[in-house]
Amino acid sequence: MSISSAMETGVSGLFANSTAIGRVSENIANANTVGYKRRFAEMVTTTASTDGGAGPAGVTAVDNNTVTLGGTLQSTSSPTDLAISGNGFFIVSTSPNDPVQSHYMLTRAGSFSPDANGNLRNSAGYYLAGYEYGSGGTLQQVDRNSFSGMKTVNVDSATIQPSATSKIGVQGNLPSQETGLATPGAPFTSSTEYYNALGATGRILFNWQPTSTPDRWVVSIADDAGNTYGSVTMDFANSGPAAGEPQSYSGVTSTATAPAGFSFNTATGSGTLTVANGSTPQTIQIALGTPGTADGMTQFAGDFTPQTFGKDGAAAGKLASVEVDAQGNLVGVFDNGTRKKLYEIPVGQVTNPNGLAAVNGNAYKLSTAAGAYYNAPTGSGGVGKIVSKTLEGSNVDIAQELTDLIRIQRSYSTNAKIITTMDQILQETAQLKR
Repeated sequence: MSISSAMETGVSGLFANSTAIGRVSENIANANTVGYKRRFAEMVTTTASTDGGAGPAGVTAVDNNTVTLGGTLQSTSSPTDLAISGNGFFIVSTSPNDPVQSHYMLTRAGSFSPDANGNLRNSAGYYLAGYEYGSGGTLQQVDRNSFSGMKTVNVDSATIQPSATSKIGVQGNLPSQETGLATPGAPFTSSTEYYNALGATGRILFNWQPTSTPDRWVVSIADDAGNTYGSVTMDFANSGPAAGEPQSYSGVTSTATAPAGFSFNTATGSGTLTVANGSTPQTIQIALGTPGTADGMTQFAGDFTPQTFGKDGAAAGKLASVEVDAQGNLVGVFDNGTRKKLYEIPVGQVTNPNGLAAVNGNAYKLSTAAGAYYNAPTGSGGVGKIVSKTLEGSNVDIAQELTDLIRIQRSYSTNAKIITTMDQILQETAQLKR
C-alpha cells in the first residue's frame, strides 16, 4: 500500500465515522420523539480493484433502520392518541383526501389531533387515512394492496339523520298480590319516549289496571296528546314452570280514531300502534311478552318495578365525541345518545419494514427494498392492534447512544492519527534526497 493510499483509507474512516456520529446525534435528539425509530451507520469495507488485484481497503458507512423494534407504550388522555401494539403502521397523507397515491406514507407516530376542519393530523403535519363507513354502517369493497379509496379521518363533519321508532319492547314486573281483590286498587302507570320521522319526540303511556280476577290485568295504551288507542287483557300463569309469565291475551279493544289505529296479535303478545302524526301514519310494534316466555312483562309477588323499554329510532344528532374501539374503528358518539362507526383505521404492512425509505416527519415511503404492501383491519392477518389513548415512545436507548458516541469518537481520532502519521512519513520521504 502506498503512502497516499494509506491516507485515503484514513480519510474514508473519517467520513464513515462522521456519518456514524451524525446518526448517533439524530438518535439522541429524537429520544423523546413519538414513534421515532433508531437509525445507525454500519461500517462496510470497500476495496478498489487494480491491475494487480485488490487495492487499498477503505470503509464506508451504510445506513440502517430499526423500524421493526417497537418503543415503549405510554398512556395519555386523548382518544385520538393512537399506538400500534405489534407490527404495522398508520397510513398518512401529505394533504386531506389526497388523490395522489405517491403522497401516502407510513408512520408509527400516532399523536393525532383535529385541525381547524376536524381532520386528524399528527404533529408532523401528516393526515390519518382510513376507510369511511357508508350510511348503512358497512364498508364499500376496498383494495387493500394500494392506497386507493382511502379518506382522511374527520371528527367534525359527521351528523346522524333522525329515524322513526318502529318497535318498542316492554319489560317489568306487575305485583301479583294486587289482583283478585274485591275492590282492585288504582292502576300503575308508565311511559316511554318515541321518535317520529322528523326526529321529534312523543310519549306512549301504559296504564296497568289490576282486576278482581286473580293474575289478570288490563293494559290500556294512549299518548301524551290525549289520544287513546286501545286495551288488551293479560292473564299470567300462577303455577308450573311458566309461573309469572304471560299465559294468554284476550279482550282486544281499539279506541283509536282513524287514521290512528290499534290491533293486537294474541298469539305473539305484540300489538300494532298506528300514530297519526304525518301524511303517512307511523306504525309502531309494541311487544308486551310472548305467552309462555319471560321475554317481556312478568307477574310475581312484590313491587311494581320501573319498566324498561327497548326501542329503536333516534333524533337528529351532532357528533359529541369519538373513540377508537378494539377493532380499530373510529366510533362517533352523538349528542342524541347514538353511537355509529365512522371509519376503519387499517394497519399498513410491508414485507421488510427496515427497507422503507425514511422521510421528514418520522414517516416512511414505500420502496423496492420494503417489498409488497397491504393493509388489514387491526389484529388480523398478523398485523398489530391499535390502542387508543396511547402513544409509542422512541426506541432509542440513551445509554447505548452515549456509549456508541465514545466508541465512534475514539475511532475518528484514530483515523485522524493515520493521516497525520502518513503526513510525517511523506515529509521524511521528501527529505531523503537531502
